[in-house]
Parts: sequence; C-alpha cells; structure tokens
Amino acid sequence: MSAYAIFIRDVPPHDPEGLATYQQMNRESVPAFLQFGIAPLAVYGKIEALEGTTPDGVIILKFPSLADAQAWYNSPEYQAALPHRINASEYRAFIVEGL
Repeated sequence: MSAYAIFIRDVPPHDPEGLATYQQMNRESVPAFLQFGIAPLAVYGKIEALEGTTPDGVIILKFPSLADAQAWYNSPEYQAALPHRINASEYRAFIVEGL
C-alpha cells in the first residue's frame, strides 16, 4: 500500500539560506533516496485554497509503503539535512498511508 510524506509550510522561511542548504543536501542525496522508491508528486507548485488559508508551500512525496517512507525519513542522509529545514522554517510534516 502506497504512503505519502506531506510537508506544509504556512509562512515563508525566516532563514532562506538555511532552507537552501537543506534543499541542496537533499538534491545531493537523491541517489541514496532512490532505494526507498521515492517519487515527488508536488513540490511547491501553484496552490489554490479551497478552505482555510493558503499555505506558502506544499510538498507531496509518494513511497511504495509506509515502511519505505519511514526508512527514508529516518535515513542518515535525510536526518543530516533535517536540522537545516527545522531551523530555517516552520513546517507541518506527516506520513499518510494511501488506498
């Protein structure tokens, strides 16, 4: 069963350079991330709010399973980049199992 990692940023980052470091580290880790079957479905595309406030940014990543999504998030490569995102901006992040 597929799983989706969803990241929602409600306000612009307060440290754009730190967020750029996080993004660069993720780009450099793509070869390591491929083992988890990661597939980006939406990355900061145009957003139209249907209810509530419009977020500043949204990322949706698809994985073959919940276990793959958890393994990616807990991987050494992602954990090395994560502090840069946490220190640069406020996100809501979660994994949801698909149908």
